[in-house]
Amino acid sequence: MKEILIISGKGGTGKTSITSSFAALCENKVMADVDVDAADLYLVLQPTIKETHEFYGSKKAIIDSEKCTRCGLCMQVCRFDAIDDFKVDPISCEGCGVCYQICPQKAITMEDNLSGHWYISDTPYGTLVHAKLGIAEENSGKLVAQVRQAAKQLAEQRQIPYVITDGPPGIGCPVISALSGADTVLIVVEPTASSMHDLQRVLELTSIFKSNVFVCINKYDLSEEQSQQIEWFCYDEGISVIGKIPFDEAVIKAIAHGVPPVEYPGPAAQAIKDLWERISRGGHEE
Repeated sequence: MKEILIISGKGGTGKTSITSSFAALCENKVMADVDVDAADLYLVLQPTIKETHEFYGSKKAIIDSEKCTRCGLCMQVCRFDAIDDFKVDPISCEGCGVCYQICPQKAITMEDNLSGHWYISDTPYGTLVHAKLGIAEENSGKLVAQVRQAAKQLAEQRQIPYVITDGPPGIGCPVISALSGADTVLIVVEPTASSMHDLQRVLELTSIFKSNVFVCINKYDLSEEQSQQIEWFCYDEGISVIGKIPFDEAVIKAIAHGVPPVEYPGPAAQAIKDLWERISRGGHEE
């Protein structure tokens, strides 16, 4: 079983469009959406939820009013101003536990906090594992790990060869969690100066992990000069650019109709098919 992870240095580069297209092209796979802060793969894959699981990613302080002597120490040490009138605001509380440690009456406990949910769903393209983090909740890296673990377990149980994962953008904790253990990483970039900068940061991060890393330039023909600069940079870094997808209005129509772009014939769909063929062969040409 191999995991193919699609990431980008910023949001909006088209990684979800490519992930959903891979899902349509690959016959035997489990899909995972680990962009838990802003998951949107389900918009294209139209899942039917079969299992719902709770995710407890943090703890919140709770004050026992019967034990509390209202000494005020907890309010003094809380740097997040989460305690007012000896009651804890669960949204402001970061679960650091300082109030719990300092309370002389042991009136404060740290209780598990329901931070979100993760799901196993059926789609027209196969099984999808996805999640939703609660409003103002943290520890999305832990939820990413939970979703990936569930997807891999399903693939192993069913003897499925691929897990195709729609990763989070950027270089933060969720991306680090997504990269850990991934076999193949595809970085999606656009032909812009900002995307080049983001690519440099992402490659610095991926260099820490033992993954096969490739780059795809989406809408490359909007600035062929910038695309060429990205290719030169990748060549200097020893990274293969294995896909160049042209701008195609058929992609917009596909997204508007809630289907993977590869389902709408056109130059972009063909380029994505060629990209999948290279990825499935480990980045090698025929």
